[in-house]
Amino acid sequence: MKGLASALAVTTALLGALPAAAEISDGAVKIGVLTDMSGVYSDITGKGSITAARMAVEDCLKAECQGMKIEVVSADHQNKADVGSAITREWIDRQGVDVLADMSNASLQLAIPPLLKDKNRVGLFPGGTARLTGDACQPHHVVQWMWDTYVQVAGIANPLTKPGTKWYLVTADYALGHQLEADAKTLVTAKGGTYVGSVRHAFPAVDLSSQLLTAQGSGADLIALANAGGDTVAGIKTARDFGIGQDKQKLVAFFLTAMDVKSVGLASAQGTILTEGFYWNIDERTRAFSERFKTAHGAVPSAIQAGVYSSVRHYLKAVVAAKSDEAKTVIAKMRELPIEDDVVRNAKLREDGRMVHDFYV
Repeated sequence: MKGLASALAVTTALLGALPAAAEISDGAVKIGVLTDMSGVYSDITGKGSITAARMAVEDCLKAECQGMKIEVVSADHQNKADVGSAITREWIDRQGVDVLADMSNASLQLAIPPLLKDKNRVGLFPGGTARLTGDACQPHHVVQWMWDTYVQVAGIANPLTKPGTKWYLVTADYALGHQLEADAKTLVTAKGGTYVGSVRHAFPAVDLSSQLLTAQGSGADLIALANAGGDTVAGIKTARDFGIGQDKQKLVAFFLTAMDVKSVGLASAQGTILTEGFYWNIDERTRAFSERFKTAHGAVPSAIQAGVYSSVRHYLKAVVAAKSDEAKTVIAKMRELPIEDDVVRNAKLREDGRMVHDFYV
């Protein structure tokens, strides 16, 4: 419990008088940002996700949420399902948290939804495994906002796969990697391509040399990195050292972000094909949002951080419109309301909890 107490120490409160008409439990809306503060995903989640949630609250307090009491708490899930689950229970049972955001780790994404259903709370997942709207679907308690494993693969596999195209995967050996691999098999086969095989690596990766040499020797036309964060960065750097992607073999990354490209360096990242649910430089609105975020955080937002902002902002709009923070009521209202902000384009929230919007290759 001492560990939990320290993990829960970071708290932001934005306070006001609660509108009398709203049926808000405990008199406040409490948002918990459960994120990776020091692991392989910390650059694309972490402190940036907390900043994004605070920005969403601040923007709503200037508009629809005037007079409401809204609090943001945060904690580090350490990329461990048991740690994340324990924090979730603590937040809901003892601190009255109404909605959780981020949770960007596949093992957490499968462990936490049953808790949300049991406790009648809302989970705002900016991205993750396609199972969240598949066999692990909880449509009255979970929304998946910015991306899922299926679209990360489909955005690349569909345009690149022709009849006979050979694919080989370097896969992170945990839930995210496994789902990316499963989606790749399905999509490549459906397009008439050939799935040659895969080799898996530990999470987080220590050295990907052996796996990439195996992939290079497979004779595949396309070598895909079915991982994310620091593992993808390490994979691209190592692949370039071996000359992968510099001849007939192409290198693709199922989850590479603009922030990762900065870490990799342009020389090594050059020519890598990727998909993104959000890019900061699309138009005037994304640039304006990203500049505000950069001023607060020091870097432009990742797709996950942008997704935290957009999902929290829409959730708060729904709370105001529904005059309630009861989970099922709010999610029903989130489906009704038009999704309008500086992050997403042409968006709608499906009945299964998946938010569909423009995606970029």
